[in-house]
Amino acid sequence: MQADKDKTIRKLKTVGGQIDGLIKMVENDRYCIDVSNQLMASISILKNINKEVLHAHLKHCLYNSVNNKDPDDLKNKIEEIEKIIDKLNKI
Repeated sequence: MQADKDKTIRKLKTVGGQIDGLIKMVENDRYCIDVSNQLMASISILKNINKEVLHAHLKHCLYNSVNNKDPDDLKNKIEEIEKIIDKLNKI
């Protein structure tokens, strides 16, 4: 993975803390809107992490495939990105 590893781990730990907090909120029958707001905050961070990972993939992995001039590798990398874009449209 080419994304900033420390930054990615820090953000994932933040989301982990938010999920732990969400579990407690649900267990304590907290107000639905409060739970929903916390869920959206967690989703937002996860989307941001995914965006950074995908940008790093494009800048490093795809770039390397282009420079290596291996048409099969480049085709595979493009197909991977297409599949991810299709999945993102379903979220």
